[in-house]
Amino acid sequence: MRRIAVLTSGGDAPGMNAAVRAVVRTAVYNNVEVYGVQRGFKGLIEGDFIKLNVSFVGDIIHRGGTVLRSARSLEFQNQESCRKCAVDLLNVFQIDGLIVIGGDGSFRGMTSLTEYGFSTIGIPGTIDNDLAYTDFTIGFDTAVNTVVEAMSKLRDTTSSHERITIVEVMGRRCGDIALYAGLSGGAEAILIPEVQYDLSQIAEQLIKSNNRGKKQSIIVVAEGVGNTEFISKEINRLTGFDTMTTILGHVQRGGNPSSRDRLLGSMMGNRAVDLLLNNITNRVVGVKDNQIMDMDINDALCSKKRFNREMYNLSKVLSI
Repeated sequence: MRRIAVLTSGGDAPGMNAAVRAVVRTAVYNNVEVYGVQRGFKGLIEGDFIKLNVSFVGDIIHRGGTVLRSARSLEFQNQESCRKCAVDLLNVFQIDGLIVIGGDGSFRGMTSLTEYGFSTIGIPGTIDNDLAYTDFTIGFDTAVNTVVEAMSKLRDTTSSHERITIVEVMGRRCGDIALYAGLSGGAEAILIPEVQYDLSQIAEQLIKSNNRGKKQSIIVVAEGVGNTEFISKEINRLTGFDTMTTILGHVQRGGNPSSRDRLLGSMMGNRAVDLLLNNITNRVVGVKDNQIMDMDINDALCSKKRFNREMYNLSKVLSI
């Protein structure tokens, strides 16, 4: 490998910059040139390449978002000619291997390049933590911390007004943000797509808590569960208590990455470059049992997400 490229794609995640930094510095250390593709696959089909160096990635490890910017490209996803154009442009720039930082959609885009025989490596960057092959994705830890901090502030006003606050968090069809943040923030109930819920049972528990003197509660709802406003109105109807809905939204994607996400980004970026240097391609990097690992991209995409039932049961025990 004499020249590689790196891009960030899909939703931004805190820690992506740490991964970009590690890719660039590991490559330069090994006398390999690095190009950045701006705005993900959109930039790839438009030839938006810039040469990167150590100075470019200086002072970015602590910054959220992605210095390479990100975008979604329906053209790349839906048009075979655009994917062929991307490979042609990579060859024009004499790129030997491409590192893609993103979620499952980005990885599927990556596989379309491998079908043309192009060498790729994937790094999991998404706050949702919905990639089954890895224990954690870059950005997840920071997002959970953001939600926990918001819950602490919401609990102040919730207590002052003696109400129930319904907090909707991101995660798509994965409830990990809701589960980890809800347990860490002491939520009275956690609603996630992986487990069926019964609002009447939740209401009964809230009434019991109120009768023993607890006049405020927080319920965390993963966005994949459904209509949060409906849930809030049903809780109000079943309990008679004042309820308020807060949708945290894209604030969960922002902010300085946590120490854990900076470490994950750094270690995964380094592993990605090492794989390319050893001519090991079409792999994705991850973490299992606190060890950086890699596996075949197709096997990774076929993996089934394992739900942490033990953690969910613990949340039920501690929410009485």
